[in-house]
Formats: sequence, C-alpha cells, structure tokens
Amino acid sequence: MGSMFETLRNALKIKDLRKRIVFTLIAMLVYRLGTAIPVPGISVQAFTEFFNRLGQYGGFMETITGITLTGETVRAIPIFILGIQPYINSSIIMQLLTAAIPALERLSKEGEAGRKKIQKITRFVTVGLALLMSFAYWSSSRSAEATVLPPAINAIVVILSFTAGSAFIMWLGEQINERGIGNGISMIIFTGIISRFPMNIQAIYFAFMQWSQSNILLAILGVILVIIVFVAIITLVVYIQSAERRIPVQYAKKVIGRKMYGGQNTYLPIKVNQSGVLPVIFAVSVLMLPSTMISLFGFQGKIAQWFLNFSSNPLYYVLYALFILAFTFFYSSISFNPIEMANNLQKNGGFVPGIRPGRPTSTFIGKTSKRLLWFEALFLVFIVLFPSLLSLLTNSMQNIWFGGTSVLIVVGVAMDMITQLESQLMMRHYKGFLD
Repeated sequence: MGSMFETLRNALKIKDLRKRIVFTLIAMLVYRLGTAIPVPGISVQAFTEFFNRLGQYGGFMETITGITLTGETVRAIPIFILGIQPYINSSIIMQLLTAAIPALERLSKEGEAGRKKIQKITRFVTVGLALLMSFAYWSSSRSAEATVLPPAINAIVVILSFTAGSAFIMWLGEQINERGIGNGISMIIFTGIISRFPMNIQAIYFAFMQWSQSNILLAILGVILVIIVFVAIITLVVYIQSAERRIPVQYAKKVIGRKMYGGQNTYLPIKVNQSGVLPVIFAVSVLMLPSTMISLFGFQGKIAQWFLNFSSNPLYYVLYALFILAFTFFYSSISFNPIEMANNLQKNGGFVPGIRPGRPTSTFIGKTSKRLLWFEALFLVFIVLFPSLLSLLTNSMQNIWFGGTSVLIVVGVAMDMITQLESQLMMRHYKGFLD
C-alpha cells in the first residue's frame, strides 16, 4: 500500500504524468456527469420494472455502470444507461472470431496496422449492438404516458440517445488510452463500481440496523466486520493477481566475431490469473441470456417464470461455477499458445533446463499452464460465489455483501494503473550510457 502511494506521489512530480492523471480524472468526471443526463420520452416506472424482471443481470448492469436501475429512488433514465456493455460484447465477439476466422487471425498478426483495422471493425460492431440493445430497452419499457411525441419519433429519440451515449463512452475510453493512464474501458467500469461504494456502505448500515433492531453500536460493528472481510478479499485478490509461475530459461552462448553473447539465465513468467475477470463476464452473460430474452419479448407461462426466477435457484450457482471453469479454459485456449512460446525460445537459442527444445518444451509449458488454470478457475469461483454464500447465510440481510466481480475489476484496474505509472517513471529516470 505504501509503495502504491509512493508511486502516485512520484508520478505527480512529473509534468507529463501529472497531465495524464488529471486527464483521466476529468474523463471519469465526464462519465459520471453523463450518468445524470436524462433521456426524454421513456417511462421510468416501466423501465425499472423491466430491470427488476432481469434479476441478477440487472444488478450486474448496475455494478458496471454505477447507475441505479431498480428501486423507488430512480427519477430518470440517463443517456449512459447502456454503459460499456456493447463495447465489451463486441470485443468478446471479435476475439472469438479472430480465433475462428483465418482472415482476422492474419490481420491480428500484422502489427499496429492490423490492430487498427480490427479496432475499427470492433467500433462498428459496438454501434450495431448498441442499436439492438437500445431498441430492446425501448420496446420493453415504452409507455403511452411517457411522452407526447408520436410513437415513431419517440422511438427514434430514445434509441439514438442510448446508442449515442454508448458510442461516446467508447470514444471516451479510447481517449483515456491515448492521453490518460490505464486502460480506458476498465477505468470507466472502475468509475462506475467505486461510485456505488458509499451507497453500499449505507445499505449495509441500514441492513444491520434492521437486523439488530435499531441498535446503533451493533450496526456499526457489523459494518466494520463487513469492511474487514472486504479488505481480506482484496488482499487475497492482489496476491493472486500478482502471482506467477516462473519457468527457468537458459540461453546458449553464441560467438559473433570476437565477442560472446548469451549464456545468461532468466525465466518465463506465466501469470496465475491469466484471463482476469473475463470468464466471470462470459458466465454471467450466458446465464442471464434466457431471462433477458424472456423479459424483452414478454413471454408468459410456467417455464418463463422459472427462468425469470432462476437466479434464486441453487442450480444457478452450480451452473455459474461450471461456466466459470469452462470459460477459464476456453479463454486460455485462444489467448495462450505454448507452441508459439516454445518456438520463440528455440529461435532465440533458449531452452528450459532438463527439457528438450521444440515439442517437449511446448508440452511442458502447456501442462504447467493447465495446472495454473485449475487453480485460477477455482479461485474465480470462490471469489464470485463467496459473497453470495454469505448472503445466503445471513438471509435476513440479503445483498449487503460486496460482489466478487466488483472486487476483481477494481483490484485489477488499480494494479494495472500502478504498473503503468511505475513503467513510465522507470522510463523517465533511465540513464543512458552517455549520461
């Protein structure tokens, strides 16, 4: 913790880094202001009822946007209601298509030019998904009492407002990437999550007040207990996020002219948490898809009601854990290539001591990665389901525990920002051989 504050203090002393930090803070402030700009012509009551039907998906959207979408406190529907969800979905789709379509795979290997082309395609997909989601939100929450405009004009205003808000958030995230600190999209999600912390603390306090029959001392002790558990989970996440398996690598000596190169010992780092929070997001999206479609199209019947109430079913948590396990291995299969790593080692004259170069090295790296994947998947299951289990144990105080997904995102973004600041500081304090 002290090192983190020391890094921030040193970064603020450098003019260029200070500008980047200020720009990032201004961008986060602009995002929060956008969450207060209302969209005309939409029924607040119908919209909140729609999100109440979505169950945990509605709560997930509240978490990543920082916008209250359910309850009686909602007064207006903001322009940023879609949040960054269309961009996240389009990025996931493009990652999957890149692994499945050879043309996109070749494009991804063309360096900066290929990356820009893929990014351009991702923007178009984002706008398309935003239009689709905006239409679904409007059709599921339209009301004749909400506006005096003709239905067609009202639909255009609402759908284009939601879509424009999502496109602006995508643009704002890209500006943070270029002129700020940290990953822009992650910083926007980070802003939405931390903006709800005061509200969560207040909800915890009132929950303990109700449980302890208005005993202020017990309520305060309950809040402190929850904060201690929260800090312990953060400590665990930080430890796992920074953990890595270091495979020793030795480089053969080369004689070029009259000089000898190589011969040094180093290591190949493999992070324990390779996929971050993506398997959790994948799992939530798949589990919430049936109830979302039922809510969008207004299906009725016993089967529809079963899917709508599925988030309170114990089977939901079992499937949640299985999907996290499956998506952890799936994401690693498309993002981690042990054959390519082994080939790169062999081309540069490197080898793992005791392992033959080539296929045996790739097999060894693959087996090591799979062992770490099991630990990562079980860790993600524990972090995500632990708050839910605490809520079940304290059944009179439901929903007072912080979500594991929020913790993973907040810690990951904070660590990434500090890492970028440290690399920028190191680059600016590096002395060349002429100094």
